[in-house]
Amino acid sequence: MPSATPYQPLRPSRSEALAIRQQRYHVRLWGNAASAQPPLVMVHGWMDVAASYQFTIDALSPDLLAQRLIVAPDWRGFGHTTGPACDHYAFADYLGDLDALLDHYAPGQPVDLIGHSMGGHIAMMYSGARPARIRRLINLEGFGMPAAQPAQAPTRYAKWLDELQALHRGDNALKTYDSVAGVAERLMKTNRRLPADKAHWLARQWSAERVQADGRMRWQILGDSAHRVVNAHLFRVDEIRALYAAITAPVLMVLASDDSLGGWWGDRFTQAEFQERLRDVRELHQASLPDTGHMLHHDQPKLLARQIETFLG
Repeated sequence: MPSATPYQPLRPSRSEALAIRQQRYHVRLWGNAASAQPPLVMVHGWMDVAASYQFTIDALSPDLLAQRLIVAPDWRGFGHTTGPACDHYAFADYLGDLDALLDHYAPGQPVDLIGHSMGGHIAMMYSGARPARIRRLINLEGFGMPAAQPAQAPTRYAKWLDELQALHRGDNALKTYDSVAGVAERLMKTNRRLPADKAHWLARQWSAERVQADGRMRWQILGDSAHRVVNAHLFRVDEIRALYAAITAPVLMVLASDDSLGGWWGDRFTQAEFQERLRDVRELHQASLPDTGHMLHHDQPKLLARQIETFLG
């Protein structure tokens, strides 16, 4: 693919390293660090990085940036966050990491929280577990998982064990690329709406050139292949609905115009089923962004920024 001039951020982030639960968290910051306003915390999704929010940050109003500190971490096992080697990840650890992050950036103060995809699901869980910590919550396509039944437990644990063995054999290694242009091409293949300039900028945030076992230099995705290992525990919808019911903050659910759930799960997990779960949220607002897929913060950052500003007030 021909090279393209990368996107130029209007508001480049600054980075901090933060010790959280034996991890060295990489955190991107924008805005006014001295502000007394609640911080705006933005958490990314699976196989993504904090820099993914850059296009939305650039679309926010100057007033919001002048009045707020904006905090976006790379989750453990993603981006530039580093920690002890592990061979699987659990949702509970993300909750613990987020709790420590908020204790650092907003001690004793509620925050506004935005989460995309996996990050949206984590944000919903956390807001039910720590309702007093959240002032406003925005969930961008964070659906959770299909319902599981207790009878699936033997098969699930066996699958987890099999996938651990495969990981340690090296069977689950993520694909590497011979150039950053190859990474950009992969991003555009995954998201048909992503323009080349943004893809080339994201590719350098989403990957890094690393020495491989054979001595070659390849572009490697900044995500631990252990994230591919299935969660050992069954997804309990009754637990999720209890967490949703415990959320006291107003919630804005932002959906893409494309049906991501239908594309991933078919009839195993539908929009109608997700809407049924959302009935337990006390104060729910919903919006849909036109001409968007699952990566709606890439597809329509200006429209998303207006939704954010209106909801946060």
